[in-house]
Amino acid sequence: MVMLVYWIVVILVFMSGVWVFCSNRKHLLATLLSLEFVVLSLFLMLFMFLNMYTFELFFSMVFLTFSVCEGALGLSILVSMIRTHGNDFFQTFSILQC
Repeated sequence: MVMLVYWIVVILVFMSGVWVFCSNRKHLLATLLSLEFVVLSLFLMLFMFLNMYTFELFFSMVFLTFSVCEGALGLSILVSMIRTHGNDFFQTFSILQC
């Protein structure tokens, strides 16, 4: 019963992260934070799944490594956009232009 409550909480965290990602699209920083929130909830789901079936936890470390790399890439994109455009609004520049 307790495990079911944990699964429900993690799924609610995932859905709230997806909802914030879909609803808040003005700032790049808020979008990146919601994506990190989703990745964290996916990591918790993966960790609980691997513990429940007593699988090897090595894959969770690989997933965590890739999520850290994804966060670093997102932060570098944010810094370069702020340096070139002055802010992180999506309305002030067009992404399709080169």
